[in-house]
Amino acid sequence: MAMTKIYIVYYSTWGHVATLAEEIKKGADSVDGVEATIWQVAETLPKEVLGKMRAAAKKDHPVITGKQLADADGILFGFPSRFGMMAAQMKALFDSTGGLWSRQALAGKPAGFFFALGTQGGGQEETALTAVSQLAHHAMVFVPIGSTFGARMFDMDEVMCCSPYGACTFSGADGRSRKPSEVELQMAEHQGKYFAAIAKKLKMGAVGV
Repeated sequence: MAMTKIYIVYYSTWGHVATLAEEIKKGADSVDGVEATIWQVAETLPKEVLGKMRAAAKKDHPVITGKQLADADGILFGFPSRFGMMAAQMKALFDSTGGLWSRQALAGKPAGFFFALGTQGGGQEETALTAVSQLAHHAMVFVPIGSTFGARMFDMDEVMCCSPYGACTFSGADGRSRKPSEVELQMAEHQGKYFAAIAKKLKMGAVGV
């Protein structure tokens, strides 16, 4: 049986989303028959602007193009929230997929989201829901994690971002001061494992048709 290819595609300004991506890969890699690859999207801001923002240095993950998305069996997209929507850098990737849309090259592929917010009022649900429109136009299958992470999602003893739409973290109002908590990292790893298992089942089913 051919390997199930999972692409973890992200944009990160201060490193929070990149950290979640690496935890997601751990979970996906734990599923037999799955090959997970981390990609980042191209930066659209000038270096001068990034410097003034005190943005984190970019990781060594390769930069993906829209055309390469068609090579995956399942894709998890990660991004910071910008006023309740995905960051423009991730939207630019989706905007480049017109050719894939015209061929319906992504139709039927499972997809999901993970993201970072500044604060608890940063648009946790809105960010995911506005992003779903991108999947709908490509006829992709949205795979949320629901409450599969278990009781830890409902713990009120600490501040944490645990969303049924996907793994997430808070970065602080300045975008930098708070780092992902242990529970948030565990949820990201859970999402990787959960999503990879579903993508594998869907691929096996398609092969058997």
